[in-house]
Amino acid sequence: MAFGISRQELVKWKKDVSSGEISFLTHFWIDDRFPTSHSVTKVGCNNIEKLANWGAQFGLKKEWIDFNEQYPHFDLLGDTQLKILTHYGLVDHIDRFKLHKKND
Repeated sequence: MAFGISRQELVKWKKDVSSGEISFLTHFWIDDRFPTSHSVTKVGCNNIEKLANWGAQFGLKKEWIDFNEQYPHFDLLGDTQLKILTHYGLVDHIDRFKLHKKND
């Protein structure tokens, strides 16, 4: 279940993905399969090769793409999520969804 984003943010992400852009959407998320994650970043693009090549630079495999009918995307969680958001300077995602690395 996704929450914590506006309809406008979702519409923009879908539009960008549909137009062949690499687009990021982070939202709060609850999934029993990933009990330590409270958010996910979806990185989408309807050009599968472009998306696969984008992911490869971060060690993501093409077979990890969620081949959603209209909005294919990678789901980023945990350290990978934080690393990629930081790489792109998406501090607003990191702050808003409290993704800062915790000091042990």
